[in-house]
Amino acid sequence: MKRILLIAVLLLITGNTFAQQGTTSPYSFYGMGATNFKGTAENRAMGGLGVASDSIHLNMLNPAGLADLELVNYTVGMSYQRANQKVGAEKQTATTTTFDYIAMGIPIGKLGLSFGLLPSSSVGYNLSSAGDEDNFMEYEGKGGVNKTFLSAGYEVAKNWNVGVQVGYNFGSIQNIGISRVRGVNYASRERNEFDVNGFDFKIATSYTIPLENKRYVIGSLIYVPKYSLNTENNRVLESILYDSSGQHVTMDRRELDMIKGDLDMPEEYTFGLGYGVDKHWFIGAEYTQRGEQSFNSHSLALSNVTFNDSKAYRLGGYYIPDYRSFTNLFKRSVYRAGIRYEETGLNINGEDINEFGISFGMGVPMRRMFSNVNLGLEYGKRGTTSNGLIQENFFNVILTLSLNDKWFQKRYIY
Repeated sequence: MKRILLIAVLLLITGNTFAQQGTTSPYSFYGMGATNFKGTAENRAMGGLGVASDSIHLNMLNPAGLADLELVNYTVGMSYQRANQKVGAEKQTATTTTFDYIAMGIPIGKLGLSFGLLPSSSVGYNLSSAGDEDNFMEYEGKGGVNKTFLSAGYEVAKNWNVGVQVGYNFGSIQNIGISRVRGVNYASRERNEFDVNGFDFKIATSYTIPLENKRYVIGSLIYVPKYSLNTENNRVLESILYDSSGQHVTMDRRELDMIKGDLDMPEEYTFGLGYGVDKHWFIGAEYTQRGEQSFNSHSLALSNVTFNDSKAYRLGGYYIPDYRSFTNLFKRSVYRAGIRYEETGLNINGEDINEFGISFGMGVPMRRMFSNVNLGLEYGKRGTTSNGLIQENFFNVILTLSLNDKWFQKRYIY
C-alpha cells in the first residue's frame, strides 16, 4: 500500500513537470497542436508498433497487452529532439528536451492494471507571415494537453485478452497574434487561451495463435470512440506601442466574454498483426485511421487549411540473440527497429502534410530482476517546402527506465 501511495504522489508531482514546451514544430499552430506519441520508448523504437506485448514491459498503446504482465513495472521516459526547419532558402535549427511519460503497471493474476501521465499534444511555435508589402503578422503559441489514464487488461480465455483505458485530458493552449504595419509603431495584439478538459475511452482486444517451436501469430484491434472535450476560450484584445529598441508597451486592453463550448474528437481504430518466436524475435505491422478534425484554435479564418482523415502505417519488430545468456550482456539485450509513414490529415495551401520516420533501439538488462534501460533513435521528415511551406528534418533520442519488482509474494515461516 505504501508503494502505491508513493507512486501516486510521484505522478502528482510530475504533473507540474509536463508544463513544458514539448515541440518547436510550426505545424503545432494548427488544431490542438502536434500530437504526441502515447507509447513507451520500446514501442517507439519499433516504428510505434503496439501489437507486441511481453511480461516485463508496459504497453500503454494497447491495454489488452496488460494481461501478459507478470511483474510490477515502473517506467519513466524522456527525449531530446533536434529539428532542422527549412522554408525556401532559409534554414534554422530548434531543440527540445522533454519528459514523455511516467507510468506503473500491476499484475493481479489474469488481470493487469496500469496508470500514468503523459502529454497528449504540444504547442510551441514562433512564426511571421507577410500579407503584403506593408502588413505582416506575428504568431506565438505554447502549451498543450496532458493526459492521465487508468488501464486494465484481462485474459478472458486462453490466448484471448481484452482491455480498456479511461483517460482524463486537461491543459491549456495559448495563442498570440500581432498585426503590424511596417514603419508604424502601433500594433494590435490578440491573445487566445483555451482551457481543455474531458474524458476519452479506449477499447482493445488481442488474440494469440500458438504454433510449433514456440512460434506464434498475434492479432489486435484497438478502438477509440468519438468523445467530446470541454473548452473555455478567454480572449483579450490589446493595442501596443513599440519603442526604438523593439520592446512594446500595452496602451489599451480589452477582455472579451469567455466562450464555453464542446470540442468533438473523431473516432480512431488500429489493426495490428504480428508473427514471431517467443523471447527470440518478432515482426509486426499496424494500420491506424482517425477521422477528420474540425478544431481550429484561432479566431482568424484560415481559408488555406483543411482537415482530412489521418492514416498511419507502421512496420517493426525486435530481436533477442539469447535471453538465457547470463555471461554475455549483449546477447540478452533487445534490439529493435521500425519504420512508419503518417498522413496527418492536415492540408495547407493544397499540400498534404505527411510524416516519415525510421527508428532503432536497444534494451540493456540491469542486474536487478528483469529491469532494463532502453535507448531509441529516430530520424524523420515532416512537411514540404512546396507552396511556401516548411519542411522539418528531425532527430530524436529517447531514453527510458523500465524497473520491475515482484509484489504479493507468499511468505513462508520455517
